[in-house]
Parts: sequence; C-alpha cells; structure tokens
Amino acid sequence: MRGAAKVLSAAEAVALIPDGATVAVGGFIGSLHPEKLTAALEERFLATGGPTDLTLIYAAGQGDRDARGLNHLAHEGMVKRVVGGHWNLAPRLGKLALENRVEAYNFPQGVLCTLMREIAAKRPGVFTRIGMNTFIDPLHGGGKLNERTQEDLVTRVRLGEEEWLWYHSFPITVGLIRGTTADRLGNITVEEEGLIGEGLPIAQAARNHGGLVIAQVAEIVDRIADPKSVRVPGILVDAIVVVDRTDPAQWQTFTDAYQPAFATTASPGERPQLPVPEFSERKVIGRRALREIPDGAIINLGIGMPEAIGSAAGEEGKLDRFTFTVESGPIGGVPASGLNFGCASHPEAIIDQPSQFDFYDGGGLDFSALGAVEIDQAGNVCVHRMAGRFAGVGGFLNIAQTARKLVFCCSFTAGGLKVRGDQGALKILQEGRHCKFVERLEQVTFDAAGAFERGQEVLYVTERAVFRLTPEGLALIEIAPGIDLETQVLALMPFRPICGQVAPMPAECFRV
Repeated sequence: MRGAAKVLSAAEAVALIPDGATVAVGGFIGSLHPEKLTAALEERFLATGGPTDLTLIYAAGQGDRDARGLNHLAHEGMVKRVVGGHWNLAPRLGKLALENRVEAYNFPQGVLCTLMREIAAKRPGVFTRIGMNTFIDPLHGGGKLNERTQEDLVTRVRLGEEEWLWYHSFPITVGLIRGTTADRLGNITVEEEGLIGEGLPIAQAARNHGGLVIAQVAEIVDRIADPKSVRVPGILVDAIVVVDRTDPAQWQTFTDAYQPAFATTASPGERPQLPVPEFSERKVIGRRALREIPDGAIINLGIGMPEAIGSAAGEEGKLDRFTFTVESGPIGGVPASGLNFGCASHPEAIIDQPSQFDFYDGGGLDFSALGAVEIDQAGNVCVHRMAGRFAGVGGFLNIAQTARKLVFCCSFTAGGLKVRGDQGALKILQEGRHCKFVERLEQVTFDAAGAFERGQEVLYVTERAVFRLTPEGLALIEIAPGIDLETQVLALMPFRPICGQVAPMPAECFRV
C-alpha cells in the first residue's frame, strides 16, 4: 500500500537534486512559481558548490527583474544550459547568456509548455510552424543566443507537402512545482492560485523519466474531498515542502499575498473598476488600438504598451464588448498588469497553460495587440532582444502567428518622449532619442511575409501615426491632428513608407 507523502524542509528537498539534472520549473512571473524551492537551491549551491551542470527548462518568464524567481539559479557552474521562453524577468540568467557563460536557447512559450507534455509521453517532440522564418528557425539561428550554444534543438522537417519545425524532446529529471493544498498522499490542488499552469506535464515528464518531483504548497490536509480539483496526482509527487501563506515565497503573486479576484468569478452585475491613467502616449495608443477590436471578439493583450487598451476599454465602458484571454490560462475577466500579469480579475474560467496555447495555435484568437521594440520597412518586428539584454519571445510568437487580426503597439520614438493632448490634437513636448522604425532588423521575431500567407490583417499603432502592412511594405494610413507629416514623421524614419491617402487619427484619441 502507498503510504503518506514525504514532507521535507526546502533544504532537505533540494538536497535530493543531483548534479547534471534537467530541471523543469513551473510558474508565470511569480504566480505558481515555487520560490521557496528555487531560493533553497541557490542557498545550497552557495554553501556547498552543488548541484552543478544543471539544464534548466521553463516556459513562461519567472522572476521580478531582480533577484527572485529563476534569478536564484543564475550562477556559473550551477547551470550549464538554459532553454527558456522569456528572459526579461530573470536578468541574472540573461547576463550569463550575454557573457557566453551558459548555453542559452530561446523558444516560444507555447512550444515549451506543450513540449513538456510530449516529453512526458516520450514522443519525439513538438511539430509546429510557430517560429518559422524567425530567429528560432534553424535557417536563421535555431533560437541560440550565444556562440557557446551549439547543439541543434530544433530542426526543419518535411511532413507531407509542408515544411515544419521539429522541437526536440529531451528527458526531464527534476520537476519543481507549486500548488495550494496537498493531502497525505501528495495530491495537489490550486484553489488559491490565479493559474493552473503546467505543473501536471512537468510532474509526468519527471516521473516517466525516473526523476524527482518536489511540490511546494501552503498546507497539508487529511483528504481532498473533490478528486476533480486535484491538478497533480500524488502518484507523481516525491516530496512536499510546506510554506506558510504569510511567507512571500508562497504569495499568490510576487506583489500580492492573496487577491480573491484572481481566483473567483464575478458576482452577478459586478463590473471591474479600472484606474483612469493620465494623458500620455500610452493612453493615445490604447484608445486608437481599441477601435480595431470587433464586437464579440476573443482577444489577447500583450504585456506593456498593449495593456493600455484595457484601461481605454474601461474608461469608455466597452469591457463587455469582447472577451479577454491570457496565455497563462484565464478566460474572461480583466487581465492584471505588472508583476501580477498572467492573472485576471474575476475570470469566468481558468484552463491550464498548454491547453490555452493549443487554442491559440489553432487560430482561436480573433484579435491580439502586442508590443514592438523595432519595426523595419517590410513590417517585420523584433521584440526578443534589446540593448544589452535578452528579452525573449515568451508567448509572442504563438500569438503573433495565429491571431486573425494583429495590432502592434509602440511609441513612434523612445527615450524621453513627452506628449500633450491639445484640443483634439497631439503636441510633442520632447522628442524621443531614437525612432522605433529601422531600415532593416538584425533578427526577426515576427515575419511580415508569413502574415500574408496566413491571411492576417496587421496594423502598427503609435501615438502620432498608424501604419498598415501591405505586400509592398508599410503604408502610412493615419496621422495625428497637430503632427507635421514631413518633420515629425517622415524625417525621423530611415525609410519612406508608402504614403497614399493619409487620414487623420480620431480626435477623441487625444482628449485630455
């Protein structure tokens, strides 16, 4: 008969992780990230020098852009290889990659969380067109982030009449996951979490490869009354670490101990109250992009500038005209922002992350708005790298290559831009130091030519101009009232967009 699950301290649990293990860590920013375990693993390494030569795999970014999350594992010698979806939240890992001190790969978040299911089933990997003709395509680098990274983990293959990308499976031998409650047999629930995540495929993958699964939870109970609420069965769990709810390492997110709205649906008639931001270029972009969302649409908004669309929808009373989704699993409600991103206030449903990406990859999104670091004259976009750091693609590629309608949101210039609304017009108080539009990208995250093959409609919305993707390149279709076309748009761009009939942007976008 199976006995009670093994309950250990965090230090005792991570002491079981051997040198050379392939460690999969679950979580989304801070949600469902097993912070106590990653911190204990760092403490063990600093005290003893072990474990060494780990391979780290994770889907969503996990960190606070400082020291928490996967930043705990950013030590040379501790980690030899990192396969990750998003790097910006773990700059210490990114520094190791930039300095060529670890092997480093960047693959789409949706590919990686579904790859964990394939690894669990001992299938050869994920076959998809996500990433084709981008820096992840083996024809353009294979997602390798530095010279030290040599092994090919993605291959172009022909299946039938089409070419596909094959992301290779490899054994996972340690799984670090988190939940809310465990029973005496090790069954795990997530009732106080804002997400379900990918804990199940991580645990199945490690178990099926003869490895180790450690689960961090808030409490242990004698039994879980509803077996359908169990998200990770106890047969997969080797050790449980209990962390008190008041400990920030067990908080629902990195900033909130517990937000009931992230784990509950709204009461009948309850409407979310969003803060109304001050006038800025973000507000203009959010208002203009909002006008592109069709009624009844299922949508996704990226982190950063696209979040302004939610604020604009709340201000204009349009939140009930479409359904928000988040790549981490929430459906309905209103997406949270900052270090709470990934959760949603009062969602109507939450599904696991791999299933959400199955929906996205199959074309389930009617509309998405995403950010952009740079845009070239062909309409290609880069988001995965910035000056001096790797940002990573996260869920960007899964979304950008499959949404029916796509709007890229960014300021026209960056680095000190200041604007003011002036009676339905825009006034530039201080110009940004550099233009977001470039003649040619060094590396491509979004392939504009592929958008035509997929039949996507693509717009690029800034505070002073709106562009449309055409087969011939970017076409300028709108300019803000109060902006001079020649001196404040064309003179700042290193190429001349197609300029046919240019309409004014709606004056209501600039009301103060």
